[in-house]
Amino acid sequence: MRPASNLLYLLFLWLLMAVVVTFIPFLALAWKLLGFAIFGLALLDGWKLYDIKSIEIQRNVSGSLALGVWSEVTLQLRNPHLQTQKVEIFDDYPPYCEFEALPQTLLVKSQRSVQTHYRIRPEKRGNTQFSGFHLLTYSPLGIWKKYRYIKQETPIKIYPNFAAITKYTLLAMEDRLGQIGIKQLQRRGEGLEFHQLREYRAGDTLRQVDWNASARIKKLISKQYQDERDQQVIFLLDCGRRMWTQDGALSHFDHTLNAMLLLTYVALRQGDAMGLMTFSGQEQRWLAPRKGVNSVNVVLNTVYDLQPSLHTSDYLTAAKHLITRLNKRALIILVSNLRDEDHEELIPAMRLLQKRHLVLVASLQEAVLNQVLDQPVNQFKEALRYAATHEYLHSRRQAHEALNRHGVLYLDTEPEHLPISLVNRYLEIKRSGVL
Repeated sequence: MRPASNLLYLLFLWLLMAVVVTFIPFLALAWKLLGFAIFGLALLDGWKLYDIKSIEIQRNVSGSLALGVWSEVTLQLRNPHLQTQKVEIFDDYPPYCEFEALPQTLLVKSQRSVQTHYRIRPEKRGNTQFSGFHLLTYSPLGIWKKYRYIKQETPIKIYPNFAAITKYTLLAMEDRLGQIGIKQLQRRGEGLEFHQLREYRAGDTLRQVDWNASARIKKLISKQYQDERDQQVIFLLDCGRRMWTQDGALSHFDHTLNAMLLLTYVALRQGDAMGLMTFSGQEQRWLAPRKGVNSVNVVLNTVYDLQPSLHTSDYLTAAKHLITRLNKRALIILVSNLRDEDHEELIPAMRLLQKRHLVLVASLQEAVLNQVLDQPVNQFKEALRYAATHEYLHSRRQAHEALNRHGVLYLDTEPEHLPISLVNRYLEIKRSGVL
């Protein structure tokens, strides 16, 4: 039990009247009677509040939420008492979440229900839960309010942001993938794997013509090809300390998982098999390559609670572990945050993988580097920072060129652009036939 605003107003009125009594003494009796009346009302109102049954609350929220995406939580409040109740509610939402529209003050009529909503945005992946409700119930006259904590646990899972997959699907259905930066090369009949026969079209090459089929039906028939299917794509995810680097609200590791999910969905739609292996983390996780669009859910449940560790990235050990698990040639995509000092260990690891596989290295570049170069230089400190950034980027380019000389495909991008850049590079590799 604690005082509410109405009690403070009444006490202020009583105090104000006391000031008046000092100038008009014959009002002293009225002031005393007012004091007794306030005291009596407070006792009666407190007794009624003590006798009121607690509001019943039900929380409705999705069991899986996306990192960095606003989601709606619905609260259903029911008043079993014969009297209308005024309540103030604050949901005990999971840690590492932003929220909007909390706390809320509601009026719940007798034996009726009321529904309200608020929004949360998770900022950390993994398993978490809503714990309960903080509830303040006001007395009928608003003199008192009573605090209750209603325990109601609701476990949820915070996944990487899968909104990009939904957007990709919608745009693919309408053939408008260019709006999100996916490059689609229009081809007619060229590819690596036979798809079907169709009538000859202007622009088809002579090597596409199926002369036997054309002779049988006495019209030109062309062969139509598609990109090869049943290939394997393996993500090699760095869980080392550098992946803690953060640009904006998300870490490099979170951006990597978002990119992996989008590429997983695209590759599965292409008929390829997707797998993954983590390294330099608290634990090593391995998901054998699998096909089917529904495998996206398996990938989600494999990585949603992964977090980077404080360990140094060990590329050579990771390469040794991976080659023992792969029997078929695959496209191996290593996602990391590389430095020039990684060269001595990275090159042997890439050579080991290249013996049987095609390797693509995606290195994440801190967005602040380009921001430094874009800023005007007016002071000596700014000049030093500008020169140091140039020197760092030069060393980084040299490391990248060394990988290219060894035949390793390379992608250097800011984390925010990683999903689209990876998908475009994957599609280029499929069209080129090098896999």
